Amino acid sequence: MDEKRYTLPRAKMIKRRSDFQLVYQRGVSVAGRRMILYVLRDPRVAGRVGFAAGKKLGCAAVRSRVKRLLREAYRLMQHELRRDVGILLIGRAGLVEGKMQDAAQDLRTLARRAKIFAAGGTPRRTGEQ
Repeated sequence: MDEKRYTLPRAKMIKRRSDFQLVYQRGVSVAGRRMILYVLRDPRVAGRVGFAAGKKLGCAAVRSRVKRLLREAYRLMQHELRRDVGILLIGRAGLVEGKMQDAAQDLRTLARRAKIFAAGGTPRRTGEQ
């Protein structure tokens, strides 16, 4: 399979505070046990994704691990999602002790509930390859 398809370049990430605030304030949220998904259809953030983990989760190392799990779950699933929306993923306490499979499963569930799967990208059940 094409390796480029699964990359997540920095240009596809939301980095500016103003863009984060835009998605927080105007986006629609869907909450799960391990993460919260914000979705906003706006050309300023379309096709981009942001990752966050609040200080309540723990020290910097714990927050970094949570963001790594979020990034990896998104990276593997990005080709199935719509490109006309901006996405923000926020880690919750359930992900601190969670594994990669937990993050991927929760993201798939939230994406289905938020209806952000692309027309051709039908969701696969967890565990399928």
